[in-house]
Amino acid sequence: MVGKKETGKTMRGLQVLALACALLVSLPAWADTRIGVVDLRKALFSSEDAKAFSQQLQQDFAGTEEEVRKAQQEARDLQERLQTDGAMMNESERQQLTAEFQQKAQAFAQKKQQLDQTLNSRKQAFLEEARPEVDAAVKELMEEHDLDIVLPSETVVTVKPELNLTEELLEKLNQ
Repeated sequence: MVGKKETGKTMRGLQVLALACALLVSLPAWADTRIGVVDLRKALFSSEDAKAFSQQLQQDFAGTEEEVRKAQQEARDLQERLQTDGAMMNESERQQLTAEFQQKAQAFAQKKQQLDQTLNSRKQAFLEEARPEVDAAVKELMEEHDLDIVLPSETVVTVKPELNLTEELLEKLNQ
């Protein structure tokens, strides 16, 4: 009588053998697969559209960024004053300065958070708007190079230079 352990080992052995056979049979198919690699982020953010978008963002938010920097500097100045002069102040002066510092620090944090959220929202909108153009350019590259798969460079450990199509993708995006 064969025990359950032996039957389990036999079944696992058969499964491993079946998997190995399947891999051996599919190896020739993988050998014929043509793969390209692109750094989507680099190509997209190096494009002329992205540069124009970035310049527009800088123009649109220059005033807001200045307000954030000003709020940050005011908070730092109060903090430095507390550190250098706090020991010489009476308790009420120190409490008043501490409250003012906390108010400035909170205002800075709030303005910075609002700016970051707005910038991230605009960047996300840009990415969503650019997505169809990027997809079309990648599809063109696939057809031009007779590729079966195009992988993002983040998923690849190393690639031959001739298989890295990032520069070609950037050229297509700039057309």
